[in-house]
Amino acid sequence: MDATLEATPRDSRGKNEARRLRRQGRIPAVLYGSSSATEKREAAAISVEPKALLKILHSEAGVNTLIGLKFGGEDARVLVKDYQVDPVSREILHADFYRVAMDRMLTVTVPIVLRGEAPGVKQQGGLIDFVHREVDIECLPGDIPEHIEVDISNLMLHQGVRLRDMAVDVKWKPVSEADTLLVHVIAPKAEEAPAAAEAAPAAAAEPEVIKKGKTEKAEEKE
Repeated sequence: MDATLEATPRDSRGKNEARRLRRQGRIPAVLYGSSSATEKREAAAISVEPKALLKILHSEAGVNTLIGLKFGGEDARVLVKDYQVDPVSREILHADFYRVAMDRMLTVTVPIVLRGEAPGVKQQGGLIDFVHREVDIECLPGDIPEHIEVDISNLMLHQGVRLRDMAVDVKWKPVSEADTLLVHVIAPKAEEAPAAAEAAPAAAAEPEVIKKGKTEKAEEKE
């Protein structure tokens, strides 16, 4: 998914500047990096509209959304590097972006999405064990997938899908271990019935308490 975001430069920093920006309906942000290996740029202090940024962050691609950041006559291709959210109001407070070169590979974390219904669950009474819900991959910025879809419609009991099974005819390569287990079908755990042996000591304990009580009464009489 691609998105666009308008940014404006800011000259000052600090808490007062941040409060002023928020009153104006914007938040402070920083743009890092350069668009090529030979180019060097200092971090740029900018501001962006929080509602527009939240819309991007709440999309399916989330932080992996490739953003066209319009800033000072430049249309930079960026990704969200980090952001801060108020723990009470849940409003976004600050964001960091970094420029990406469209011809250079980068590493991103992508969520796993399951598709289909496993016959090992429907026919054999098994349970889906979703082991890893996201993995690290390497790809070009324009090829970042919103998610990696795993088809479980052929999984029987005790069968699973590993990351190596997914890396076929795709525009990315795994950074996480290729042997990483993503999902498998497991047998349900049998409910443990209370053992008869465990009940016996409880029954045997009662006479001891009674006996102890009688002994105490006898000692009182003495």
